[in-house]
Amino acid sequence: MSSITIIAVASGGAIGATLRLLINGIVNKHFAHVLPLGTLAVNLIGSLLIGMLFAYFHHNSSFPPYIKTFLVTGILGALTTYSTFAIESFFLLEAGHFMQAFANIVLNLFGTILLAGLGYLLVLNFTK
Repeated sequence: MSSITIIAVASGGAIGATLRLLINGIVNKHFAHVLPLGTLAVNLIGSLLIGMLFAYFHHNSSFPPYIKTFLVTGILGALTTYSTFAIESFFLLEAGHFMQAFANIVLNLFGTILLAGLGYLLVLNFTK
């Protein structure tokens, strides 16, 4: 693995983690806290963006690999947070909040898949 790849992931990761902190804080401050909406927001945003990036890369194969790594593995890898989603869902279940836990699981799972596909299709249709 090259040093440029490591630098790309590390610098993108710093940006993505900071964005996750900011988005999570803003969403949780401004919306009621029935579900962990901050985590849901970063997972949905990240899924939309990864779909869009993969579609863009599909049509722009000359894009340098370290830029792809910076954006996808670095920024989006640190922005989205499956482990946080998992523990928050567990805590909801443990507290007996079964409906909220189910809603959180369904929204994260299906919402992220839906938005990844939507992002991909949006970019594909705009690059035709």
